[in-house]
Amino acid sequence: MLKTEMVLAAENPIIPNVPELILGLVAFLILFFVLKKFVVPRFEKAYEERAQKIEGGIERAEKAQAEAEAALTEYKAQLADARSEAAKIRDDARLEAEQIKAELRANAEAEAQRIVTQGQAQLQAQKAQIVTELRAELGRNAVELAGRIVGESLEDEARRRGTVDRFLAELETSGANGAGHGAGK
Repeated sequence: MLKTEMVLAAENPIIPNVPELILGLVAFLILFFVLKKFVVPRFEKAYEERAQKIEGGIERAEKAQAEAEAALTEYKAQLADARSEAAKIRDDARLEAEQIKAELRANAEAEAQRIVTQGQAQLQAQKAQIVTELRAELGRNAVELAGRIVGESLEDEARRRGTVDRFLAELETSGANGAGHGAGK
C-alpha cells in the first residue's frame, strides 16, 4: 500500500509524499524547539527592556514636566513678589520724595523768612543811622541858623545839644499836636 500511495503521490501532485511530510514535521519541531529555547527568550528580554526604557522615559518625562510646572509656579510667585516689591519701593520713593520736597520747601521758606527778617533789621539799623545823621545835620544847621539869628556863637557843645534836643522835642510835639488836630478836624 505504501507503494500504491507513492505511485499515487507521484501521479497526483496534491497528495504529499509521506517521508517528506515526516521530514518536514521533524524539521519544524526542531526549528520550533530552537526558536522557543533560544530566540523567543531573547526577543522577550529585549521587548521587556525596551518596555521598561519606554516606561522609565515616560516616568522621567512626567517627573520633568512636574518639576517644570513647579518651577513655573515658583517663578510666577517670585515674579509677583518682585512686582509687589517694586511697587512698594516706588511708593516708598514717591513718599520719600514728597517728604524731601516738603523739607526743602520748609527750609526755603525758613531761609526766606530769615533773609526778610535780616533785611528788615538792616533796614531798621540803616533808618536809625540815617535818622541820627539827619538829626546831627539838622542840629548843626539849626545851631548855625540860630547863631545867625541870635547873633551869638553857640559853639559850646553842651549848649548846642541842649538847644537842638529842645528844638527837636518842640518839633515832635508840635507835629504830634498838629497831627492830632488834623485828625480832629
